[in-house]
Amino acid sequence: MFLSQLDSLGGKLGPLLMQLPPSLTYDAPVVERFLECLRLRFSGDVVCEPRHASWFKADAEKLLASFEIARAAADPAPHPGAQDPGGWNGICYFRWHGSPVMYRSNYGTCALHNLATQVKNGDAASRWCIFDNTANGAAIPNALALTKMLQV
Repeated sequence: MFLSQLDSLGGKLGPLLMQLPPSLTYDAPVVERFLECLRLRFSGDVVCEPRHASWFKADAEKLLASFEIARAAADPAPHPGAQDPGGWNGICYFRWHGSPVMYRSNYGTCALHNLATQVKNGDAASRWCIFDNTANGAAIPNALALTKMLQV
């Protein structure tokens, strides 16, 4: 019932984030069944943030794309490939947690310029960047700096 109510938010609703635990391995039949059920209940934008290495392979990317589900680009990347957006290319979604210390580190100007370039050069109609480095208050200044860089 909750997912169907989200549709009523219309343009006010951003993507639904499915953040997966590091222990959750990619199991194609299970994932496919889950995504089928999800899509029966929710038609909006969905982004998956997997953390297990098994999700960063071609078959997982293809299955996510077939259900129009994007894969978040994470920093720090838990596995090779996790630093780049994947899955469905209708959404470009970056989720930055702080580096080198997750949830605490501030991003420097160079890192934010690189991110701005990736966001600008993305071909997705919808582009998102979420800063999760909130423990020491870095998320808001990083978001404001990125916003300013994107306006140039």
